[in-house]
Amino acid sequence: MKDKLFVGIQVISGLMLVMFGLNGFLQFMPMGEMNPAMGAYMGALFITGFIFPIVSFIQIIVGISFITNKFTPLMAIIITPVMINAFIAHLFLDPAGIGGSLFIIISIVLVMIRYKGRYKEIFKA
Repeated sequence: MKDKLFVGIQVISGLMLVMFGLNGFLQFMPMGEMNPAMGAYMGALFITGFIFPIVSFIQIIVGISFITNKFTPLMAIIITPVMINAFIAHLFLDPAGIGGSLFIIISIVLVMIRYKGRYKEIFKA
């Protein structure tokens, strides 16, 4: 039962990551209203021309990995900095939009707990 719960959360977060990643390329979900600080931050990231495509690509790859359960421990490590950045941006600039990033961070932590044995070699001194 516990394993099914972990897998369910992993798949749901994978679907969310794929959806958000595809939206980065296809813009099928309209952006909600942002406060001026978040709008300025997102505008600065957009002007670079490369941040959003990279983040979207990472989200799609990690989402597919979470859904198919292939390379999941590695992908949890790869997506963590991206989602921490999204969470902190929402925390300080637009708290109303924090729900999605918070759910994915919680699911990443649960994925890491599920695969904690795979991380032992990384933390050896």
